[in-house]
Amino acid sequence: MTGEFVADWTEYATAPEPGVELLRARMRRHVYERHAHDGYAIGVTEWGVQAFRCRGATHASTAGMVMAFNPDDPHDGHAGDEHGFAYRMLYVTPDAIRRVLEDVADRRTPLPFFTMPVLADRQLGGLIAHAHATLALPSSRLEREAAFAAMVRRIAAHGGAASEARVPGRHERALDRVRERLHADPAEEIATQALADIAGMSRFQLCRQFHRCYGLPPHAYQLRLRLAEAKRLLAEGEPAAEVAAAVGFADQSHLNRRFKGAFGVTPGQFARAAQRGI
Repeated sequence: MTGEFVADWTEYATAPEPGVELLRARMRRHVYERHAHDGYAIGVTEWGVQAFRCRGATHASTAGMVMAFNPDDPHDGHAGDEHGFAYRMLYVTPDAIRRVLEDVADRRTPLPFFTMPVLADRQLGGLIAHAHATLALPSSRLEREAAFAAMVRRIAAHGGAASEARVPGRHERALDRVRERLHADPAEEIATQALADIAGMSRFQLCRQFHRCYGLPPHAYQLRLRLAEAKRLLAEGEPAAEVAAAVGFADQSHLNRRFKGAFGVTPGQFARAAQRGI
């Protein structure tokens, strides 16, 4: 397979296993906005070059390489050359990862934390592709569980303990108050100055320190929360226009644009897959 295709293409589905979503895509023109996921995003590049920024550095994933994003790891994404790329991605909740690891260890086990977002592990890449295909196509429950568990066990070998993910800083307490305000009502229209007052900082200090602590400035963090709530409501069958209004977007087209920019699929594609399953 080469990158000679005309249009971007995406296929999204929810897996039969709880806490797992699946994306397969070919991209040349689409550019992912900077965003983060509540759970792990684990994928393999099938062909081409997938480029992105994560943790202050630029990375590239080529055929067979693995992308491993921790929960709340901000990143973007685009084609690394004019030919585009194809990839498979699994979005996995921490609970789904924990179930496998604790079954293996027969005890409470810390979640993995990836220190690098790109892994040159072709065996893991093959396990990810196999797990994705097994979960996306009709297969027995035993097959699905075996494929998913094999992938998770290999993934865990690359990650340290999740507790390493966050190093407390001098402003952390004040920033936590700002974060709590954003979580309290993601749809609320709130001024930067109001958040700065909560933190006891200037607006510039707030944006800089919040970005340093959480990987996103306050406005982008609020957008992530709104998109997460939009996914929840869409999965419950709420109409996209009503979802847009409920979570704070100007209108349905605004929701469509930001949703596609973050997840690569439209709210309609997501809703159909979430309600249909496999």
